[in-house]
Amino acid sequence: MDLPFEVVDLPETDHPEVGDRVPDFERPLVGTEFWEDVALSDLTDEAPVVLLFHSMDGAFPATYVWNEVRDRGWLDREDCQVVGLSISSPYEHADLLDDRGVDARLYSDPSNGVAERFDIVNDLDGMAGVEEPRPAVFVLDGERVVQYAWVAEEWPDFPDYDDVEAAMDEL
Repeated sequence: MDLPFEVVDLPETDHPEVGDRVPDFERPLVGTEFWEDVALSDLTDEAPVVLLFHSMDGAFPATYVWNEVRDRGWLDREDCQVVGLSISSPYEHADLLDDRGVDARLYSDPSNGVAERFDIVNDLDGMAGVEEPRPAVFVLDGERVVQYAWVAEEWPDFPDYDDVEAAMDEL
């Protein structure tokens, strides 16, 4: 079968692992109604966080991920918060949420600085100077300690959603 894209192996990374405390950051957090600057620690102070790094809005992986999150009912859970992060602007995030019918919140990080701090940068093939986070999922407790980590080893790649859900159930 010919794929409409090329599968690319990604280089090794030194991303946060289970038991590591992830760095705090503050970026615009976009919801369906508005956005405001919010620190990750503000969210983890409220409840555990499932932090989903995804490709730029409009790329098929972002669509697939948010369809899966929506269809699994993760956004309706009361025991944790599911929050996305990509290089897309707040305006693009608002469009993604509206187009997908998803009532989520997404961090906007156009400089890709958070992915750099997590060591999960993906330099996009054929686009000089353009990078985004590689697909990744970190399930964080109230202290920002990783309880589950998955980072793509190739692009495109998707997490094992059952494994993520199991980690959410253990919070």
